Amino acid sequence: MSGFEPDNRFRHLTPREENAKSNVVIAYIFMLLGIFTGVFWFIGAIWAMVKVDEARGTLFDDHYANIIGTFWWGIFWSVIGVILAFFFIGYILLFFIWVWSIFRMVKGIARATSNQSFRETFKPF
Repeated sequence: MSGFEPDNRFRHLTPREENAKSNVVIAYIFMLLGIFTGVFWFIGAIWAMVKVDEARGTLFDDHYANIIGTFWWGIFWSVIGVILAFFFIGYILLFFIWVWSIFRMVKGIARATSNQSFRETFKPF
C-alpha cells in the first residue's frame, strides 16, 4: 500500500461489495488457470463481463475493468504474436504477454483480497 489511499483491509463490506469481491476473485482464479489451460482464460473473462454490472460503483469496479482489459489486450497481442511466430520475435512477444498477464492477475487478486481497488491512487499533496 502506498500510504496515500485509505486502508480498506479492515473496513466492513456491504453485501453488494462482498458479492462483487467474491465474483472478481472467481474471475481472477479462472484467468490464472487459463494462463496454463487456455479455456479457463475465456471462462474468467466471460464471468467478469457478466458480473461487471453488479459491481458498478463498488470498490471492486476497476478489478473488472482490469480483467476485461487484460483479456482483450491479451487476445489482440497474442494474435499478433502468433502471426509473428514465423519469425523469432513472435515467441518473444508471446512470452511477454504471458508474463504481463500473470502479473496483472496476481496483482489484482492480491489487491482484491485486501479490499483495495486495482488502481493505486497517488495523491502527492
